[in-house]
Amino acid sequence: MAVPGEGGRFLVVFDFDETLVNESSDDAVVRTAPGQVLPDWLRASYREGRYNEQMQRVLAYLAQQGVTESAIRAEIQRMPETPGLSALLDFLRAHARHFDCAVISDANSYFIEAWLQQAGARQLFLEIFTNPAHFDTSGRLVLAPCHAHSCPRCPDNMCKQRILRDFLSRRSVQRRRPYQRVFYVGDGANDVCPCLALDTQDVAFARRDFPMHRLLTDTTSTHTAQVNASVQPWSTGHDVMQHLQRALEER
Repeated sequence: MAVPGEGGRFLVVFDFDETLVNESSDDAVVRTAPGQVLPDWLRASYREGRYNEQMQRVLAYLAQQGVTESAIRAEIQRMPETPGLSALLDFLRAHARHFDCAVISDANSYFIEAWLQQAGARQLFLEIFTNPAHFDTSGRLVLAPCHAHSCPRCPDNMCKQRILRDFLSRRSVQRRRPYQRVFYVGDGANDVCPCLALDTQDVAFARRDFPMHRLLTDTTSTHTAQVNASVQPWSTGHDVMQHLQRALEER
């Protein structure tokens, strides 16, 4: 953790699904279901903007079908990393005195902690902001929303912009100065809102040809005009690492 009063430090924020890992953890956990598919009635129960509630139903169904914690953990830990991620994390470890790292994800705490621990990467991250989840005494993985908010852009259970702003404010107090630059690495439509918290010196890394990239490069989108940070497309962790290396050399 950064020492209060220490200067010249960067923050790198990662999404989880399709960013740290190369698929959706919610899709991965479905592979533990009978036949590796959900019944039609369960798939049809989804309502727009209420994905967290849908996953609560999915996890309850898996418990009813006798899916165990060990089966879920094994499937989550089998998820492949995004190409080049190991090199990027090694770079961040090697330059830990210059970089703080955090995760902001609409997945859940159990999935993220399980995967990062298996990857040997948990200690790299100062904090993980996500939907809390734990196994209860009946063996069911219980999922809750991250927080309540009033942002019209975001699902009911999480506004990543609010999380990022609160974290930056708290860290500025702890460190007695703001971060020199902030780098946000994501892929999805819900990774656009936190980019509105970034300043002109910051960078929004948008995974190439994913929703975040399409939204932030659409000149007709209101989001594009509101984002002050530079937008950098990325395909592998090497792309992000090279940009961070240049930022380190220029500091």
